[in-house]
Amino acid sequence: MSEPIRLLLVEDEEILAGVVAETLEMKGFAVATAFNGVEGLELYRSFKPAICVIDVMMPKKDGITLVQEIRTIDNKIPLVFLTAKSEIQDVLKGFRVGADDYIKKPFSMEELILRIHALLKRTMNTPEQASASGQCRLGEYLFDYSRQELHHGNGMQRLSQREADMLKMLTDNIGNITSRKDILIELWGDDSFFNARNMDVYITRLRKYLRFDSNIQIINVRARGFKLIV
Repeated sequence: MSEPIRLLLVEDEEILAGVVAETLEMKGFAVATAFNGVEGLELYRSFKPAICVIDVMMPKKDGITLVQEIRTIDNKIPLVFLTAKSEIQDVLKGFRVGADDYIKKPFSMEELILRIHALLKRTMNTPEQASASGQCRLGEYLFDYSRQELHHGNGMQRLSQREADMLKMLTDNIGNITSRKDILIELWGDDSFFNARNMDVYITRLRKYLRFDSNIQIINVRARGFKLIV
């Protein structure tokens, strides 16, 4: 019998945290719960979760800061924000610091579980899948999808799983338009407005990573998608 997936829940509303944790445990997860960002970081280090679900507004240390700290330790672990804020700038700030997805309160447990499984499916690749992915030369860069690395000269940029997935979609379709909708459906599960803004943040990151070779461009094809040109 396989080990249950370890999930770290960081939520300061104790009643909500209890309901979420109990439901996730019924679905087969091993859940550790913290009630503020300081406890969350301590539990992250000791519990070693496979995925984290983190509230944005918390005492002692907020979720944005906690995610930034986790990302300095692990660039791959999927992170989901719980937020009562609907303002897009707050959601985008979460993505900029390293969140992979978000869900707005109040939410259904079914939706949260679907998002968790979607992230785990994308991040927990088998060795066979990784081996088949191989490496790709992009101008002066070497893109290693399986290791989530982008090499240039003596330097190396580690990529998050979603950054690597997005760059792979573009390289698999190099010179052609990769539609916005295809990227959104494949990597986020739907093409909502908030996810579309999130995708634009990731495109900006990839352009920054590839800036050292002027022959590489990610072109925005208005209302259609993106084209990677080398």
